[in-house]
Amino acid sequence: MAFQLSPGVLTTEQDLTNVVPAVATTIGGIVGEYNWGPANQIVSIDSENNLVAVFGKPSTSAFLDFMTAASFLAYGSNCLVVREVGSAAKNAVSSGTAELIVNSDKYYESFAAGEGTVGPWAAKYPGTKGNHLKVSSADYASFTNTSVKTLAVTAGGSAYSADTIATISAPNVAGGILATATVTIDTGVITAIAITNPGSGYTTAPTVTLSGTAGSGATTAVTLTTAWEYANQFDYAPSTTTHGINAGGTDDPLLDEMHVVVVDEDGGFTGTKGTIIEKFPGVSKASDAKDDVNQSNYYKNVINQRSKYIWSMDHITAGTDWGVLAIGKTTAFQAIQQVSADHTTSLIGGVDAAPAVADLQTGYNLFSNDELVDVSLIMTSGHSMSVADYVIDNVAEVRKDCLVLCSPLRSSVVDNVGAEVTSITADLAALTRSSYAEMDSGWKYMYDRYNDRYVYVPLNGDVAGTCVVADVSNDPWFSPAGYNRGVIKNAVKLAWSPKKSERDELYKMGVNPVVGFPGNGIILFGDKTLLAKPSAFNRINVRRLFIVLEKAIATAAKYQLFEFNDAFTRAQFRSLVEPFLRDVQGRRGIYDFRVVCDETNNTAEIIDQNEFRADIFVKPAKAINFITLTFVATRTGISFEELGA
Repeated sequence: MAFQLSPGVLTTEQDLTNVVPAVATTIGGIVGEYNWGPANQIVSIDSENNLVAVFGKPSTSAFLDFMTAASFLAYGSNCLVVREVGSAAKNAVSSGTAELIVNSDKYYESFAAGEGTVGPWAAKYPGTKGNHLKVSSADYASFTNTSVKTLAVTAGGSAYSADTIATISAPNVAGGILATATVTIDTGVITAIAITNPGSGYTTAPTVTLSGTAGSGATTAVTLTTAWEYANQFDYAPSTTTHGINAGGTDDPLLDEMHVVVVDEDGGFTGTKGTIIEKFPGVSKASDAKDDVNQSNYYKNVINQRSKYIWSMDHITAGTDWGVLAIGKTTAFQAIQQVSADHTTSLIGGVDAAPAVADLQTGYNLFSNDELVDVSLIMTSGHSMSVADYVIDNVAEVRKDCLVLCSPLRSSVVDNVGAEVTSITADLAALTRSSYAEMDSGWKYMYDRYNDRYVYVPLNGDVAGTCVVADVSNDPWFSPAGYNRGVIKNAVKLAWSPKKSERDELYKMGVNPVVGFPGNGIILFGDKTLLAKPSAFNRINVRRLFIVLEKAIATAAKYQLFEFNDAFTRAQFRSLVEPFLRDVQGRRGIYDFRVVCDETNNTAEIIDQNEFRADIFVKPAKAINFITLTFVATRTGISFEELGA
């Protein structure tokens, strides 16, 4: 405590209210192939509708991982989903060679400054789905049909010199802006007249006067813009933002404002062609622009931060001075407006590419750091056994606080009559025998409402779901199997329902049978982990019990770091842990326990090594796997006591 140099009262407080916290046990995790959404990035999904909103509806070719995740979400409401794509995948773009932009980190790292030569827009995410998008924008000049669109040279004339000037007549409408143009001359002949400012307020085509050194015979034809196709979607024509008015100095008006729309051109997102799916009104071409609540109104920032469908890549080439500062601008700033009528482009070049084994492994690696990601039940969907084994070895065995759920290969149980056990045995041989992993016996047949068909889906998403049911209805240390908690949802039938003799063979190997019982539904009928040796940890409920105990107590124990290893700290730790274990015991998770944290295991040598030790002994509760009922018939006159009953 602090020292006082003169008389007084010093008030301090010490917090001894620490408790062992609750820990999450129902968070699922899955990596797979989806048709839309960010790739190589963990996204938390809380429902099937949310899964569709973020990753799109499944296609007829890429549906397994979606349906597995959806199966899990039928039981729980927290699934960490990672989309992975193959290296050949591309985002749809406006033009040029498409690029692969997997997520926002990749965009801001490599493309935010317009590095890709792909035109002004790119689809937000990789895949052919981006090819359904169309982007259109308009500013003051192109919103209505009162600006100069083209100025064609119909006759080049002769004897014109470099000082020849093209003057466009004044607008018909009061307050309109004068259009301007520059002349290109080749050996005395006018070859082109380029519009530098399309102006506004022209109700009829203006006249063009050529002045300067002698020259004659040139003629021109002027056309006005047509009204923007999406003008009726906005309440006002774009002109000058409030920021532009305040910042423009002598340049009035700045005309820095524009409207942007994103359109579902082919109906790939909404099911209806031409549906406008996003609108961005009144965004600015000035990089320093602010809106009325002092947030950036620069069009690139607004679209990149708010759009669910597109990235802003490079500026539209028809415009000039886009992305410059409006503050202190002293030269004509009207050139910031678009020169062409409007800019509408359909995105092209999006490519789907299924993730390779290495891509899936990269995705699962995102779950490997237990300090950054909290996950409890990792599903391996219909991936190969090499992917499943990788997850066991490099995620579960590293974290030691989650369970990996695996299913056999589709070919092992679908249309493989009579050879299912042999095939599953071969699949199992490819997996590490770990207490942090579990394997079920098959696939279910379920309805795919997105494609109006029935499909086979692996059961590991459902087995993970039964663990959620056990957590919600009881506790993580209750077995997820059986008629009370092991009912499989959304299953029409099983690809293969093992008989008793087949179940005996599977269970002996550590594979949990899933069985269809008439009148009782489809049931998870086993609760073993993949641990091969005889141990309490070859049961799911025991492994999950210890995950909870270790995770919760370790979380509480970290607050003992850098304290003194003395009797007070050790007593404080025991008072922290023992009530928690008594609570677990009262909730039927353990039969008995003992916490040893004193001078017997914190010797002088241990203290001198700056260590702190606690030994926690636990007798885990065991789930009933076998029931024996013996019925004995007796004569009427005999007493039960005589038979030892």
